Amino acid sequence: MPLHGACWFLCCRQGFSLLGREHGEKEEEEESFELRNSAQTGQLEVTLSQPTRSANGTPSLSGVCEENSRLIVKKAMEDEPEVLVKGWLLREVSGGWLRQRRFWFTLTADSLDCYSGPEKDARRLSMLVLTSLCSVLWPDKHTYKQTGYWGLTVYGRKHCYKLFTKHFNEAVHWACAVQKVIDSKAPVETPTQLLIRDIEENKFNPEVVEHIYQHNPILTYTQSPLYAPLLPFPYGSLDHTHMAGKGYTSVREEAVRLFNCLQQLESAPEPVPLIQGILQTGLDLRPLRDELYCQTIKQTSITPKRTQTQTQPNPQLRYWQLLTCMSCTFLPSSSVLRYLRFHLKRVQSVSVDTEVESYAWFIAQALEKTRCRECVPSWEEIQGLMGRQEMLCTVHYPGPGCCRIAISSHTTANELVRKMAERLGLQDSPNTFALFEQKACRERVIGGGTIIADVITRFENLSVKEPDSEWRLCFKLYCLLDTDNISTDSIEYLFLYEQCHEMVVRGQLPACEDDLLSLAALRLQAVQGDYSALAPFPALEQVFPARVLEARALLTPAEPQGCPPPFPAGLLAGALWGHKRREEQDQRLRARLREEAALTTTAILERWKALSGYSRRDSMAAYLTIARQWSGFGCTLYEVDFYISSTGSFSQRLWLGVAASCVSLYRQGEAEALECLPIAQICSYGVSDSNTFRITAGDRDLLFETSKLTEIMQLMNAYFSATRRQLGKDDCITMETTPKLRPSLLELPSHPV
Repeated sequence: MPLHGACWFLCCRQGFSLLGREHGEKEEEEESFELRNSAQTGQLEVTLSQPTRSANGTPSLSGVCEENSRLIVKKAMEDEPEVLVKGWLLREVSGGWLRQRRFWFTLTADSLDCYSGPEKDARRLSMLVLTSLCSVLWPDKHTYKQTGYWGLTVYGRKHCYKLFTKHFNEAVHWACAVQKVIDSKAPVETPTQLLIRDIEENKFNPEVVEHIYQHNPILTYTQSPLYAPLLPFPYGSLDHTHMAGKGYTSVREEAVRLFNCLQQLESAPEPVPLIQGILQTGLDLRPLRDELYCQTIKQTSITPKRTQTQTQPNPQLRYWQLLTCMSCTFLPSSSVLRYLRFHLKRVQSVSVDTEVESYAWFIAQALEKTRCRECVPSWEEIQGLMGRQEMLCTVHYPGPGCCRIAISSHTTANELVRKMAERLGLQDSPNTFALFEQKACRERVIGGGTIIADVITRFENLSVKEPDSEWRLCFKLYCLLDTDNISTDSIEYLFLYEQCHEMVVRGQLPACEDDLLSLAALRLQAVQGDYSALAPFPALEQVFPARVLEARALLTPAEPQGCPPPFPAGLLAGALWGHKRREEQDQRLRARLREEAALTTTAILERWKALSGYSRRDSMAAYLTIARQWSGFGCTLYEVDFYISSTGSFSQRLWLGVAASCVSLYRQGEAEALECLPIAQICSYGVSDSNTFRITAGDRDLLFETSKLTEIMQLMNAYFSATRRQLGKDDCITMETTPKLRPSLLELPSHPV
């Protein structure tokens, strides 16, 4: 037993000695860090501190308290003139029971060096050479809360230093010093960049250009893997960015992976998923777009020798298809774009493959129109681009009709609206039209500058997440500037009728119950003709507003007449009784709804029978005649959660009606307007904050809280723009855009009028 005790004492003694050595328990090692500057010749004041606990969180064996002392370093600066900063730092190490170990670091104008100690003959353990590609991750509170230390990370080509200190000022000081050295370095240029510059300088000398391509294989097609990016990228990972959640590592590693994915295209039986993955990486990581273009240009570059034989399939064809999809999704920087255009011209002049020349011509045309997309092209779009063809887009319009129109990857909503108007003969209408995203009773207008291919891709993605969702494009009337002179024989009249019926069934056309019953009967007469006992009756909510039935059912007392049942004693019994009571109330409410629906259906059928002999046109005309009795006919209603005026009036749950002549406020279900502001009196309108809309008319300010800010702004701006075009006067309405947004049609921001 004494022998075991002695061994234990010796082992612990040796372990404590090693631990003390790790913490630098020597007089020479008590300084924390020291700043060096070649311009300084005097003394430098620094903060010295001794750690009170080891790297793994155990108490320090030295017993030195955490009180900082300030002293003046009197050591001559001439001893180490090249050192900018030096001091003790904890460094994260792999292996061993200590996660951080204490080392002596020195920062020079060229490197960050790690030593075993501050002695002149101390062994240098590692060196991180600093270039313009190095990066520094600054201290953050998250690391401090986890470890109790302020950390900074320095990324180099071969090493990554994860350093820690107890003092925030010290961590920031090191980070600033390292970043300053990095910023002082000249930008690193890769061989590919230098060759691209040579090609740019000699682009009018074909012989020199061909000589560059022949003697530099890095510019031409290869089947070998790529071990380093073609362009310079900063060292470091994406762990501290939101992209880390998508599975990305560092930009340099992703660049090498991209080239591997490109090479897989040659043998992939179905290239579309690979192409979508590559394009998604380009959209997510903007710095990789130039690299991706350079890699694809490399794999599509040819030499005259390779164009002599055409017996085998061209292995570069898949790369041309990818380049076509890229050119319609995002653009590179200006320097790479110039290189790409030169590459396309060179291929067209050198290649004897007509298909390759067709791809080059198609890409050159696409580059003139492409804007950065919001979504990766859909499966159908990529299939079309691989064949250099347009895709067909189905556009519905009020009623059962639809059109299939060819669109490209650059077609905007405004362009598609013009195509639909020409197809349906509506280009001369005084009213304006717009595209809507529509699903059942939900719809929202599509901004005029939106790329339609992005909308189709979004529909495709939603169908995967929600198989029951059936979003579609719908072409509808948008600004009703003249509803009186629409010919009853035109399709525009059908649009007006169908959209008026949509407002009725949504409960957005205030009318008395008798008129609503007549409208439902006229709708049945227009759709199904004369009444027949064998004719199917549609769902009641398709012809009559469900809100009216619900309101009528709620007017009936939920409790039966008589004394209420006694409340049972006990907490659990009371909870069960309350749950049972709510179930009974819901059952009675559903029963009342069924009764009201049956009574309403019977009344509608009686009126339908009385309409025997009415033609479809007569039924539609009678329907619109009843609807026009409302003074707000033709306006678009938006729900407003809260309204307040500078005069002191306020209210909740209103309708804001936007029309060509005025902006009105209604209580929901009431036909008379609470407020009516003629357009001519509106001085300005706009968005005050994330959910507040403001209208200024004369000396009055009206504020609305609503979730429909974008739709309201788009419609009001469209009305002002349409009125301005209709009058044909540049000075009839003054529209000055605020500096916050840059507008286009249907996407204008708040502004004075």
